[in-house]
Amino acid sequence: MKRRVVSFFQVASLLMALVAVALLAAVTTMHFAIHGAEVQVPALQGMTVSDARSQTAGVGLNLDVDNRYYSSDVAAGHILTQSPAAGTVVRREWRVRVSESLGQQKVAVPEVVGSDERLASLTLRRAGLEVGKTAHLVWANAPEGTVVSQDPPGHAQGISSPSVNLLVAMPDDEPADGFVMPDLRGLLLVSAQGQLARVGIQVAPAIHVTVPIASVGSGEAAPILPVKPGSVIAQEPAPGTRIEESTPVKLTVVD
Repeated sequence: MKRRVVSFFQVASLLMALVAVALLAAVTTMHFAIHGAEVQVPALQGMTVSDARSQTAGVGLNLDVDNRYYSSDVAAGHILTQSPAAGTVVRREWRVRVSESLGQQKVAVPEVVGSDERLASLTLRRAGLEVGKTAHLVWANAPEGTVVSQDPPGHAQGISSPSVNLLVAMPDDEPADGFVMPDLRGLLLVSAQGQLARVGIQVAPAIHVTVPIASVGSGEAAPILPVKPGSVIAQEPAPGTRIEESTPVKLTVVD
């Protein structure tokens, strides 16, 4: 009987040991299964796109070029930025997004204000630029489909992106997604406020300033004409800026 009890405990201990080993093996396998599928994102900044693609593929990651920008510091075809950052632990097959340098700006931004939208798009593409965002705005001073503003402006230097955003005139009978800020400088305050009120744009309380009377000049210098009291001498936002109906306009007026 005693031998049977000893044998029972021996078998039970053996079974418990086997269960413990099995659990340990399962935990170890799970650990390697989870962490074996994780990798560190390599440092890609400064690499060529082809080298960066090889580097990420070598550790089981995918590379996407999201954007391209001009840069005076990084040579064309090399990586400017990356996301996630170098050293970040991610799962295999993760997508690493990078921006590519186009080198220094070598193209001139053409002036397309006043052109038809389609012609403006062709002009930009011929110059090696892309059409960015296009907004259609109510603008009574230009025919429908005419570009009334662009960003960056014509002949701009030091731009970061090879794309140009356009503001295009639309007819009054269509719902607007914004307005182009008119030039109100020189108008009497009541006239400026009336123009804005007609299209539903809010006007902030006017800022009143006192301007000293300028001298009539001497010699060959042209005389400086006095500013008419009650006229607008400054505005915010600036003329040509795209604004929403809810954008408050600040006017500076001479007393």
